[in-house]
Amino acid sequence: MTLGSIVWGQAAEALGISAALSIAAGGALLGIVVVRKRQLETGGQLDLAPSAHWPQPLVGAEVAHDAGPVMVTVEYQVDPARAEQFTTVMSGVERERRRNGAFAWGLYQDATDPTRFIEYFLEESWLEHLRHHERVTLADRDLQGEVHEFHVGAEPPKVSHYFTAGTGGAKKARPLTPL
Repeated sequence: MTLGSIVWGQAAEALGISAALSIAAGGALLGIVVVRKRQLETGGQLDLAPSAHWPQPLVGAEVAHDAGPVMVTVEYQVDPARAEQFTTVMSGVERERRRNGAFAWGLYQDATDPTRFIEYFLEESWLEHLRHHERVTLADRDLQGEVHEFHVGAEPPKVSHYFTAGTGGAKKARPLTPL
């Protein structure tokens, strides 16, 4: 936007405001003609119905809704011969996590154990993470099923939840007081 402002400011100074606006309008009309036949991806082939397949996270104590940010990790065991395919499929998981509210995502491979991969993603708060559980769709479930086909461990992938230290993530349960 800054570069565009500079260019159009220079054009207005050199050609006059009317000429610069006319050129911009012509460019906009040309843009409409050029992109008219192109369609945005709509996700029409995806089943976006809620799947409710994620269980509620297990916590050791009551968690404040505003606790956060929250880091979720998922630990996978993957045959190193299939690691490249796994990372390709995980790029779809990144898009899913970000679409559902994650502001950061990453995938790491253990330096001492090439079968161990750790996925992490960060969400703003515990409440946002709980909402993420509600937003997971059938298409997300299918993608996660594809990812789990790479997992060779005897147990399902291990999921862990973390809070930034000192944010009051876990609180002792308080008894309800009458009004």
